[in-house]
Amino acid sequence: MKQGDIIIYACVIIGAGIGLMFDRAFPGVLVGLGLGYLIKFSLYKEKGN
Repeated sequence: MKQGDIIIYACVIIGAGIGLMFDRAFPGVLVGLGLGYLIKFSLYKEKGN
């Protein structure tokens, strides 16, 4: 498992936890997934071009 994947999984779990606090777990998971990909992209974007 790569470190970037761990970031995505952590964001999904945190998003689901926050979503459960508001009785809406699925939208929280989707928001966490989106944020996880944005964080992963910003941290690991390829240098060049």
